[in-house]
Amino acid sequence: MEAVVSGVPVHFVEHGSGTPVLALHGAGVDHREIAGGLEPVFGSIPGFRRLYPDLPGMGRTPAHASLNSNDDVLDLLLGFIDSTIGDEPFLLIGQSYGGYLARAVAHMHPQAAGLALVCPVGAHAGSVPKHEVLVSSVSPAGLDAESEASFRSYFVVQTDETLHRFQQLVAPAAALVDEQGLARIFSRWELRDRPESAARYPHPVLVLAGRQDATAGYADGWALARDYPRGTFAVLDRAGHALLHEQAALVQAFLAEWIERVREDQALVRAGSRFP
Repeated sequence: MEAVVSGVPVHFVEHGSGTPVLALHGAGVDHREIAGGLEPVFGSIPGFRRLYPDLPGMGRTPAHASLNSNDDVLDLLLGFIDSTIGDEPFLLIGQSYGGYLARAVAHMHPQAAGLALVCPVGAHAGSVPKHEVLVSSVSPAGLDAESEASFRSYFVVQTDETLHRFQQLVAPAAALVDEQGLARIFSRWELRDRPESAARYPHPVLVLAGRQDATAGYADGWALARDYPRGTFAVLDRAGHALLHEQAALVQAFLAEWIERVREDQALVRAGSRFP
């Protein structure tokens, strides 16, 4: 599917019906990675309409010449929400780079009813551990040298299962990345209105980090606690930046619990027991 926002064609995939869920993937991939991690959750929890856009310069959404910063990408996302969701309450899920953008959307959009972040990155690189492979029990036959290097540097748990997920959900997006376009956008990385400068977000939040994450680390996730009084924060061992794949069952369990907290919170809002 495609939504044209300010002249930019935004490609997205949609599943299900009900309360909208906007899920934003990380850098260097496309919607398939986060969709692959989330669809098993919503397969057993009905009543949600999941929207998975390709972010600019990735997948089938171009890094349009009008997009020169993350502020421009944020404006594009707000327009995408207006076009596809409108003024109804919706849930936000962001992975890595998508988490950075999702935090900003949550603080700017009055209908953002819940926020979940998986290995979120921030405005600046924080303290991160060195890349440490914990499990290596697979020989990635059939991968070219570049793909194997990508797999080895992304995953700290290298098994047949994680290799399969890499091949199905991560590797196919590499050829679709507009490196020059992303470099242009990322050259103005920091958002004009930083999420941490906004008022505290009042709705249910989930922040998941990998203990061995050498890209985003885990300490900065805990630092977000002051901004999210309704937040659950978990650091999962045996997982790096590929947490979505390396601890898939735990991630799905945490997300299912977060969804129930959002449902409960929205019921109170509708009943007038709590202001949004």
